[in-house]
Amino acid sequence: QVQVVESGGGLVRPGGSLRLSCAVSGNILRIYAMRWHRQAPGEQRELVATITSGGTTYYTDSVKGRFTISTDNAKTTIYLQMNGLKPEDTAVYYCNPGVITPTGRSDTWGQGTLVTVSS
Repeated sequence: QVQVVESGGGLVRPGGSLRLSCAVSGNILRIYAMRWHRQAPGEQRELVATITSGGTTYYTDSVKGRFTISTDNAKTTIYLQMNGLKPEDTAVYYCNPGVITPTGRSDTWGQGTLVTVSS
């Protein structure tokens, strides 16, 4: 079983910064991709950023140049550094690692962490 725990959300003023963390643990053979999604009130969940095991990154257009996805050396913790936050970044942020377990692929989601950008 795979466990995913996010942290780091909170209330921040426009232009401020936050760093989200996602700890991945469990019976894992390999993590092939690490993803952050977000869901704003009344909106569909969207993919914000991805980093592959090879280090390739992807960002949705609205966060390019402001957000940075990274991992620790063990590649079991995922970070999302968010700078220049805007009110439209307000959402629940979810970590969704792509994991290979002894029984196959696991699509596991964390419980989410709320980010509120407001003055």
